Amino acid sequence: MAFVNLARYWINSSGRPMHRTRMALLGVALLLGATPAVRAASPPNAASSPDDAPIWTFQVENDAVSTLSGTSDQYYTSGLRLGFTSTPAQTPHGLAGLANAISGGPGIDRVAFDIQQSLFTPRNTQITPPDPHDRPYAAYLVGNFSLLHDTDTARTVLTLTLGVLGPAAQGEETQNGFHSLIGDKSNKGWGFQLRNEPAMGLTAGRIWRVPTGGFGGVETDVLPSLQGQAGSIRTDAQAGAILRIGQGLDSDFGAPRIQPGISGADAYTATQPLVWYVFGGGDGQAVAHDATLDGGTFNTDQPHVHKKWYVGELEAGIGIIWHGVRITYTQTWQTQEFQGQKGGLFNFGSLAVSAKF
Repeated sequence: MAFVNLARYWINSSGRPMHRTRMALLGVALLLGATPAVRAASPPNAASSPDDAPIWTFQVENDAVSTLSGTSDQYYTSGLRLGFTSTPAQTPHGLAGLANAISGGPGIDRVAFDIQQSLFTPRNTQITPPDPHDRPYAAYLVGNFSLLHDTDTARTVLTLTLGVLGPAAQGEETQNGFHSLIGDKSNKGWGFQLRNEPAMGLTAGRIWRVPTGGFGGVETDVLPSLQGQAGSIRTDAQAGAILRIGQGLDSDFGAPRIQPGISGADAYTATQPLVWYVFGGGDGQAVAHDATLDGGTFNTDQPHVHKKWYVGELEAGIGIIWHGVRITYTQTWQTQEFQGQKGGLFNFGSLAVSAKF
């Protein structure tokens, strides 16, 4: 139902992106051009671990995995994602050429597609109408079309996002339907959620893999990253770094995250029978626009709060690759996103399972 409605909202929408979004799109394009090119390479240990099957990923993020007291549904309350990543051989030649041109040289290219649903609620979900000074109810459902370009030392990801924000994203049905299934109480304010409007955006990011030595057969590396996105859902710039300790670190570029978190993406190639690592790090986000806080992009006179222009995150977790399956878990602690947000650092868990078949 959501995707049937999605087409109608895109066709009928007469809104235009804001000027700051158009300017940010230019900035995102300049981001990758400004970053230094890295040397091209074949995939690590390609002869022993060929990319002969696409990768399927299921990921869930939820505030129920949290140390906050009180209701488990608040702020960024749920994220779901189902993704497909091609093998290098399945990448269309034209897209591979585009990736090489943008990234500054040849490398290993893949295409990816995922469906993502993200839900947001206020802290108190049992009052109606909701508190006008708290985060509005909002949901968006989008498809992300990505191009990945890998070298030995860096991964570049370009993503086009298209979808819908509002009731057509089926946020109420997803959350209250699940609550009904497990015998929990329904959230009462979804009737006041942000109205339907198109969701679109462009994201460009690069993550570097910098080996930093090892000890006793255990490796260490650092994953610095830059990312920018511009669109009707969110316009921001992000920078961060992750420290990893483990074995087989050249198998991937870190754990995946649901946007807007900085992500290592879904592609991986195991370079030994058992790959494992623990990690920790953080990022900073300069946020120019967030439709879920600002009250939408194309519609006016909707519930909104005063967002904060800077958001910081700390994260820690673990990743394992065994028999072609990768499992990662990330715990994220996030500073306040809007004025008046309660509860200190907001935190949520993220679990991703990927398999090749």
